[in-house]
Amino acid sequence: MQSYTIGQAARLLGVSPDTARRWADAGRLATRRDDAGRRVVDGRDLAAFSVELAKSATPEEDTPYTSARNAFPGIVTAIKLGDVAAQVEIQAGPHRLVSLLTREAVEELGLEVGVEATARVKSTNVHIDRT
Repeated sequence: MQSYTIGQAARLLGVSPDTARRWADAGRLATRRDDAGRRVVDGRDLAAFSVELAKSATPEEDTPYTSARNAFPGIVTAIKLGDVAAQVEIQAGPHRLVSLLTREAVEELGLEVGVEATARVKSTNVHIDRT
């Protein structure tokens, strides 16, 4: 299971490390200590928290419009595997992105819930890069 430092988790959630620390201190974001004594967040916990956070967010009126060639670094929150195809969901800050790709691609990238990945959007296609 992949785990993330508070700073990495903050970046994936689109907040400052101080905000992530406050959430952890308040018990809102589950953390544990690693072997080096650092506070870390398990990938599955971070994925679930990112979905919860996005659902409670209010859209900002001044959100900029961007080109179709955007990269959305985030965390894998769900995977549905079929015999040939797969559906991968990524939560990137307030953005939920869904990509349809081959099962082989998911396996080669080692994608699973809680893994950091980047969704790249061009036109109507969402491409996934394992980060």
